[in-house]
Amino acid sequence: QVQLVESGGGLVQAGGSLRLSCAASGRPFSNYGVGWFRQAPGKEREFVARIARSDGSTYYADSVKGRFTISRDKNTVYLQMNSLKPEDTAVYYCAAGLIDGNWPGAYNNWGQGTQVTVSS
Repeated sequence: QVQLVESGGGLVQAGGSLRLSCAASGRPFSNYGVGWFRQAPGKEREFVARIARSDGSTYYADSVKGRFTISRDKNTVYLQMNSLKPEDTAVYYCAAGLIDGNWPGAYNNWGQGTQVTVSS
């Protein structure tokens, strides 16, 4: 198992930026694919971005492509969020797993989440 702790959320105006961090401890983080998901009130958890375990390729949801960037550095994965919109408001979760995929079930290690609120 790997333990994950997110940070960096907060309140920002539309058009602003935030950088989320996901710090890992436990098993070697490099063995895992890592994804960011988000969940808004009353909605299902949705895929945002991921780094593949297999080759480090990055993938994004269409709704964030061109605005968000996922990266990793040793035991931390980042999500740089630019040009934020009110519809980006959600709790953001990072997740690690041994299966590469865009669905929550591919990940068996989750952080506690960090709130991102974008005001209009």
